[in-house]
Amino acid sequence: MKVLGLIPARGGSKGIPNKNRKKLGGKPLLQYTIEAALGATLLDSVVFTSEDNTLMEMARKLGATVPFKRPDALASDTAGSLEVVQHALVALSERGHTYDAVCLLQVTSPFRTSEDIDLAISKFMDAGCDSLISVQKVPHNYNPHWVFELSEGTLKIATGEDKIIKRRQELPDTFIRDGSIYITRSELLLKGEGSFYGKTISYIELDPTRHINIDLPEDWLRAEKLLTRKEL
Repeated sequence: MKVLGLIPARGGSKGIPNKNRKKLGGKPLLQYTIEAALGATLLDSVVFTSEDNTLMEMARKLGATVPFKRPDALASDTAGSLEVVQHALVALSERGHTYDAVCLLQVTSPFRTSEDIDLAISKFMDAGCDSLISVQKVPHNYNPHWVFELSEGTLKIATGEDKIIKRRQELPDTFIRDGSIYITRSELLLKGEGSFYGKTISYIELDPTRHINIDLPEDWLRAEKLLTRKEL
């Protein structure tokens, strides 16, 4: 199975200006993800996609392949990741490069490792699922079986059950996607409107002590604090 490692990053950022090129711990944010991808043994290619010339040149110098410039229309605040991935697959296919699956690696999750990526790809291949996502376990006090939603002025259990589960020990494990790794079969991405998930989704649970998704200034400050730990 040929797997494309795809790293998207755009020049604009409202929450943190020039976020993707801003230095975190002495190196640009995008460098963390590029280095992790290049160190993974199960990625057949590592491609960087952007509309920003400066970011593209930075990515080239760091060792990523930058075979095309992303259209400006796919670099706006409203552009979705799915459309960016679809564009990359088509553009690469036109250049004679096709892949069985795409491993999407977002720059805003800098602390996933090469080993994380390889483990995710290996599990994806073994599982035979449509997709795989990296996840974090939901704390029991936020478990959806203990969450209520508003319905016509009253509360009901979010899962639709009539009775609440009383004991924490009886709660099933639940997870949220953490944004670090998405792996999807190419045919699923390109079929119809496309999808990152499909009908069968496998998962890899990553270390919560390394998890960060940088969007706001307070996220950046937390990332800097995480870097002070020796293992990062």
